[in-house]
Amino acid sequence: MSITTADDVRLTAALQYASDQKDQAIDSLKSFVRIPSISTEKSARPEMERAAAWVGGRLQQLGAQNVRTFQTEGAPIVYGELLKASPEKPTVLVYGHYDVQPVEPLGLWESLPFEPEVRGEHLFGRGASDMKGQILAVLTALDALAQTGGLPVNFKFMIEGEEEIGSPNLDKFIIEHKELLASDFALNPDAGMIGRDYPTITYGLRGLAYFEIQITGPDHDLHSGLFGGVVHNPAQVLCELIAGMHDASGRVTLPGFYDRVRQLEEAERDELRRLPVDEIYYRRQTGCSRFFGEEGYSLVERASARPTLEVNGLYSGFTGEGSKTVLPAKAMAKISCRLVPDQDPFEVREQLSQYLHDHTPPTVRSELTMHSAGYPSITNLDHFAVQAMQRALEATWGVRPLVRREGGSIPVVASMQKYLGIESVLTGFSLPEDNLHAPNEKLHLPTFERGVQALVRFFTYL
Repeated sequence: MSITTADDVRLTAALQYASDQKDQAIDSLKSFVRIPSISTEKSARPEMERAAAWVGGRLQQLGAQNVRTFQTEGAPIVYGELLKASPEKPTVLVYGHYDVQPVEPLGLWESLPFEPEVRGEHLFGRGASDMKGQILAVLTALDALAQTGGLPVNFKFMIEGEEEIGSPNLDKFIIEHKELLASDFALNPDAGMIGRDYPTITYGLRGLAYFEIQITGPDHDLHSGLFGGVVHNPAQVLCELIAGMHDASGRVTLPGFYDRVRQLEEAERDELRRLPVDEIYYRRQTGCSRFFGEEGYSLVERASARPTLEVNGLYSGFTGEGSKTVLPAKAMAKISCRLVPDQDPFEVREQLSQYLHDHTPPTVRSELTMHSAGYPSITNLDHFAVQAMQRALEATWGVRPLVRREGGSIPVVASMQKYLGIESVLTGFSLPEDNLHAPNEKLHLPTFERGVQALVRFFTYL
């Protein structure tokens, strides 16, 4: 697809404006980062309100209409509209979150987490990368377009404050405001890049089913010398149950677990092979020398496009210093399953329940609790917005962008598919070394600036 000479002139002007305003954009980001909007801390509620107000004010500066702050049972959700293009032009729903992770351990920070500081090519501060910097990249690109010829498409904004705690109130908001949020597709710039020279589009996200298993035997802890060999040890039973959840080839043994798993096409596997993610990469990231997983699939496929069952925590009996000869009354495990299209987390709950029913011996009792659930999602790479983003990234970086599935979960993507009927374009300009969720979180400023340029092109190409 080609663009007209007039469009080319406007694009060039917008790119130049964004470049000229980069220092102002960083100053704006610093003011955003200074707000300690930690959603998991109840004491931070005033700061959450302040962050929401900051977002609303920034939208109004852009000329957005109908800017509203919706109160929820948790943090506010900010909504706004920029419907200045003709009605037949696409409408983009921009999603983002203004909340951030806690900062502990504070002693490992080289500068104060909410006093943003530029050192070299990086801006350090909690939220600089995840995802206040990504929100600023979008707003900066829109400002550049608005100041140099107008917005080429229409925009709506849904910026929440609870993503870091699982977005407990977002689905309810989406369901209750479907007409208000109606759009052609969503832009979610929270997915990040594989590396600074590898512009990336994420098209697949795994879902999540998170469980707690309790195994109960006697009604209190017992002396292992007096009762060992007579009472079935709940800790031993739990270990045996967990050991049986995988077979020798690394496959999960829950009944029906793979029945709905969508198989990888060969063309998709070819694209995944392009990713600069090999055994050396995983060794560097994990410190492991050998790897485990489902036979017949590459490491990157196992980590992003195949379902998993993992033990996240175990507890039973005496775990203190020294020795105590106890036969524990209970044993507990935290189990998470990462799910791929077209698995259903509630069906997986039934599969795990059936497994426990079939394999728990009559000498103990098992109890299963589901703590959270999220659906997997996948976006059609032929979608017109995905194609526009691919073109924009390639024009900015000079290389064909990588496309990947992400092993983690972003539940809002599946929610928007389910309730709004729209696909999401997932990209972003954070890097693996940006210390997301860790001390010394940072944003690589040259990558941020290129991200702004890519977004200017993306909105124009739409």
